[in-house]
Amino acid sequence: MTEPKNTNASDLSAAAQHANSADAILRRLATRAMGLTGADIERIVREARLKARRGKRAIRYEDIEDGIRGHRPPVPYNLRWRFALHEAGHAVVHHALDLGPVRGLNIDTGHGGYNLVGFHVWATDTRDWYENMLTMLMAGRAAEQLMLKRVSSGSGGTDDSDLARATRLSFDMERTLGFGTDHPLLYRPHRDPGAVFERDPELAARVHANLVAALDRAEKILRTRRPTFHALAKALFDAQAMDEGAVLHILTHGDLRP
Repeated sequence: MTEPKNTNASDLSAAAQHANSADAILRRLATRAMGLTGADIERIVREARLKARRGKRAIRYEDIEDGIRGHRPPVPYNLRWRFALHEAGHAVVHHALDLGPVRGLNIDTGHGGYNLVGFHVWATDTRDWYENMLTMLMAGRAAEQLMLKRVSSGSGGTDDSDLARATRLSFDMERTLGFGTDHPLLYRPHRDPGAVFERDPELAARVHANLVAALDRAEKILRTRRPTFHALAKALFDAQAMDEGAVLHILTHGDLRP
């Protein structure tokens, strides 16, 4: 049997510090990688291994981080602020409405900002929950409108954009979920809401009114929580990527006075 070795307090402290440091690095890498696909990650690791092999050394954390960033140029100052405000807006409203955890935020993806959020399952499927979801989806645009006095096309433009998701959700509330003001008990699905809007301007007006109400509500929440909103946007601007712990610290310890 091998004799147990004496381990002093300094050795244990050093080991703990190393473990904490490695854990912090891994969390940073995971946050930086938000929005990437499995294929992206596989390619990044393969390229990092090749880089290490060519250098005749072990793979380093920096190799992975360089691969994640893809040697992209820095995000321009004005866009970086817009991305930070937009994503901070989503996060503050998501937290204020208790929709679930905010897993992380990233504005250094190469294609705009990205947020990773979770949802509590116990509060879903009610009208209040869907209205809260609409408010959260419109919060990025509300943040730009509140702070910059003008909005970008960043909340729209694609089928998975904030506006597209909010429009589909509002459409479903009116036509398939039983929350509409016109024949709410009828189930009337459609694959292309845009085509329906062309034929039914009254429905389009109701769907749009839901989005306007959600936008106004999101802006009101951000005004009420302005110090926390500002603190999170500034921290995200500086760090460019924040994990769940860093985001939660600001959301829960920020100044939430109206």
